Amino acid sequence: MFISPMLLHKLERPFDDFSYITELKLDGFRTIWTKFEDKVNVYTRHNNNITSKFPELVNLPIPNGTILDGEIIVTDNKGRPEFEAVMERFMSKKSGHQISFSVFDILYFNGEKITNLPLLERKEKLNLVIQEDTALLNKVQWLHGHGEQYFELIKQHELEGIVLKKADSTYQVNKRSHEWLKVINYHYQDVYISGLRKDEFGLLLNFENGKYAGLMEFVPAANRKEFYKQYGDFIIEENDKFVYLDPKLKVKVKYRNLTKKGLLRIPSFVEWAI
Repeated sequence: MFISPMLLHKLERPFDDFSYITELKLDGFRTIWTKFEDKVNVYTRHNNNITSKFPELVNLPIPNGTILDGEIIVTDNKGRPEFEAVMERFMSKKSGHQISFSVFDILYFNGEKITNLPLLERKEKLNLVIQEDTALLNKVQWLHGHGEQYFELIKQHELEGIVLKKADSTYQVNKRSHEWLKVINYHYQDVYISGLRKDEFGLLLNFENGKYAGLMEFVPAANRKEFYKQYGDFIIEENDKFVYLDPKLKVKVKYRNLTKKGLLRIPSFVEWAI
């Protein structure tokens, strides 16, 4: 049985409010885990069944009549979730990466749907289902309030961000709710636009040292119009896929982190740079 997960709204800055709980935002991929009549199914948030990709999640010590919501992650040698590693593991069981299923919510308990219960009551049910944390199966730790302090801490450790959840929030199936908020630990950098993808909008980026920095797809409509008005002055060549530009247009972007290849991960436009 699949349940489409509750989603988060994005917030620019954290806040302190003891009517909210604060959790670490895990850099993996959202996972719905279900067990009914001794049959386990593991789904992505988009209802893709991925049970066969993670056989280690089939025999977890979880009773029938349970649906869990969490994140599958792989950690680096400093214990930090590493998105590229978990995607390598997703693509191939031969990758050797050891996964961890970190659970932050429970939607069915003893065969009954409990999404109408307040979050903290669901957390209590989750404690009954996962009584001992292991490397493979564990509960996401949380605390009341202290969002600003916790966010500063995750910035120091170069983690992805935090999640702020209303402590009495019910689980809103298949909805993006303002009672669940995420604050991303973005990094910022000035880069140059070196090209335009033709078939689907995307801008090629270069670092200031001239090296390729990645592809940026997230540009507000008004800034796209500004780009289209001036990019023609910088065209140097083109092929079937790209228009290449003299890298003179400078922009500030925000991004999650650098990939292993040194590229910007999910860069998005912030403003034109001088």
